[in-house]
Amino acid sequence: MNQPIINTGEPRNVLGHIVSGAVASAIVSGTINYKKVKDEEISSDEAIKDTVKRTSQGAIATGAAIATANYVGQKGGLFKALTAASIGMAGIYALEVIDEKLNSKYNSLYNEQVDLVEEGE
Repeated sequence: MNQPIINTGEPRNVLGHIVSGAVASAIVSGTINYKKVKDEEISSDEAIKDTVKRTSQGAIATGAAIATANYVGQKGGLFKALTAASIGMAGIYALEVIDEKLNSKYNSLYNEQVDLVEEGE
């Protein structure tokens, strides 16, 4: 099978774009979360946690996108491109799962402490 080659230009530096994606995501999520804190919709702790998570996800997404585009432009790079995109998706998903697990653990510990305080009263 003859795979068409898509001209994506010169291969781009993946690490440089990971940094750019992290910075862009930090700016966007930080600004949105700052507004939410200012409007008293979330706490500053929640805003920081969400900003760190979104910054990490933005870095992963940008790195995966650039790697995917680099591979699409190579002869025989379709499988590599799909792999790079899949790894990016898995990384973003993993951060969501980790965040859920940490929230669950935090909430159960918090509820245990509340129960102990209520029993002591």
